[in-house]
Amino acid sequence: MPKNASPKLRLAILYGGRSGEHDVSIASATSVMQAIDRDKYDVLPVYLTPEGRWLPGVEPVRLTAGARPATASVALFSSDPQQPGLLPLSKAEVQPEQAQAVDVVFPLLHGTYGEDGTVQGLLELANVPYVGSGVLGSAAGMDKDVMKTLFAAAGLPVVPHLLVRRREWEQRPAVVRERILQTLRLPVFVKPANLGSSVGISKVGDATGLPDALDLACRYDRRVLVEQGLDCREFECSVLGNDEPNASVIGEIIPSREFYDYQAKYSDDESSELRIPAEIDTGLAENLRAMAVTAFQAVDAAGLARVDFFLETRTGKPYVNEINTLPGFTTISMYPKLWEAGGLSYAQLIDNLVNLAIERHRDRQRSLTVYDQNP
Repeated sequence: MPKNASPKLRLAILYGGRSGEHDVSIASATSVMQAIDRDKYDVLPVYLTPEGRWLPGVEPVRLTAGARPATASVALFSSDPQQPGLLPLSKAEVQPEQAQAVDVVFPLLHGTYGEDGTVQGLLELANVPYVGSGVLGSAAGMDKDVMKTLFAAAGLPVVPHLLVRRREWEQRPAVVRERILQTLRLPVFVKPANLGSSVGISKVGDATGLPDALDLACRYDRRVLVEQGLDCREFECSVLGNDEPNASVIGEIIPSREFYDYQAKYSDDESSELRIPAEIDTGLAENLRAMAVTAFQAVDAAGLARVDFFLETRTGKPYVNEINTLPGFTTISMYPKLWEAGGLSYAQLIDNLVNLAIERHRDRQRSLTVYDQNP
């Protein structure tokens, strides 16, 4: 098994990927690379192109202006648990002992093929520690319909919604339209079930806008969520931990646009306002924090997550909107800002996440993978 000769931990940061959130991932990786303590970590950035190629050694700051590497060595992560690491690819046969050793992986891959359990499955096969939720937590936390089903089973309030499959919309559009209008009241939000950063989301206030909204969401996923719109305030809470997670202070989002869409999150010159801590009473704040922990445990999340809430203006009732198991790490992202408000710096947060990854990996090693006939 390859050994890292350095006394530092070799931390591989995976970023980019085959997702509509590709550029968001680059921004997150850039922020982490700038903040990480280089006295503790030997950092190896690994850029995953939109086509799925793995390019080790490509610094994310080189890509933030939209440039893409002209040439770079290509690698593949070894799924051999005896030789975990990055294997260089060439025309010659690659030997497992050539793998570049990796101690911990930080998969800063937002969206599909990164946040949905796929990369986590590869890292499980390789038996290497990695930051964040496992296959189950990642997959459940990525699919908005499955997520809300688990929330409801855990007793958490969720906004009325329904699921539309792409094939169903393409073959029976009139039936789908009628079902939406009979089940929910306008306005509604139409969103891909398996994506984040508000990519592919539309707010529909008139029935004539449904076809375009469904077409847009179906470009990104075969499963689409249609959700009841609310007149509400939006709150977020960061969660950190494994089996005994902790919740941060509550933050409030004041969108600069009609709703907190991709431009409001990442592109607007007049950025959305983040109120940290939120201006709410102590009782509501504690209730939201408790609900955030329950949501985290309902999907079997680990390491980190951000839980988003709606507070209906008319009734004052809180709803759990969604959980993000790999929330943004950009300089304006709510997840690190909420912990910073509680006294945990960006660099300390990264340290905690790496330690939690190692802790969870050690716990997994306690589970038998062969049948013990003499327990």
